[in-house]
Amino acid sequence: MAVNLLRVRSLLWLLPLLAAAGLAWALWSGRLRVPDDWNPWAPLRIDATPNLLTRFKLERASSDPVACRNALSQAELRLSPVEDRVTGDHCGFTHAVRIERSSVAVGEPFTLSCRAALSLAMWERHVLQQAAQAHLGTRVQRIEHLGSYACRNLYGEQGRRRSQHATADALDIAGFVLDDGRRVRVLADWPAPVDAATPPSAESRFLRALHDGACDHFDVVLGPDYNRAHADHFHFDRGSVRACR
Repeated sequence: MAVNLLRVRSLLWLLPLLAAAGLAWALWSGRLRVPDDWNPWAPLRIDATPNLLTRFKLERASSDPVACRNALSQAELRLSPVEDRVTGDHCGFTHAVRIERSSVAVGEPFTLSCRAALSLAMWERHVLQQAAQAHLGTRVQRIEHLGSYACRNLYGEQGRRRSQHATADALDIAGFVLDDGRRVRVLADWPAPVDAATPPSAESRFLRALHDGACDHFDVVLGPDYNRAHADHFHFDRGSVRACR
C-alpha cells in the first residue's frame, strides 16, 4: 500500500505537463477554438491590441520569412523587396525590404530586414501616434532617421564586433516632425530639467514614451541615457540579445 502511494505521488508531477501538452495540441490542431488574440498559434496581427502573447507571436513571425512577409503585408508601409546580398565580411542581408514610407513620411528610403521592419510597424501602430496625442496633442507627420543598413562595426571602431546595422536589423531615429509643424529632436528635447522641482517638457515625456514603448517590440533599444554615442538618436534593433537602455 505504501509503495503504491509513493508511486502515485511520484507520478503526480506529470499531470500538469500532460495537461499543458494536451492543451497545446488541442489549440494547434484546431479542436479547441479560442479567440485569435489569445491563441498562441494564430498568426500575428499588427492591428490587434497587444497582450501577453504578442511578443511570442512576433518572435514566431520574425523567424519565418513567409510568416514575416504575410504579417508585414498588414502594415501601413510603402515598401519593395530587396534581393539578398553579401557586401563584406559578416555584412549583408536576407529577406529585407526597402521602405519608402511607413505610416508616416520617412524622408530618405531605407533598407531593413523583414523582422526589423515588422517591429517598426508594430511600434508605429501601438506607440508612436498614441504618445504624440497623449503628450503633444497632435500626430507625427514624419520620422527623421539617420539610416539603417551599413557594413560597419559597433560605433564604427576597428576591433569591435559587427553592428546590427551590418545586417539591416537596426534603425537610428533622430527626431520627429509633427502635424502642426513642430520638430522634436532627441538631442535637444530628451534631457530632463536640471532642477528636480521643474517638470520635464511635453517633448521630453513624448520621447521617453517612444523609447519605453519600443522596448516591447524591438530586442535592443538604446537612447541618450545609454552613452554619449547615442545622445542624438534612438537605436532600435532586432538581434540575439535584449536590452532597454
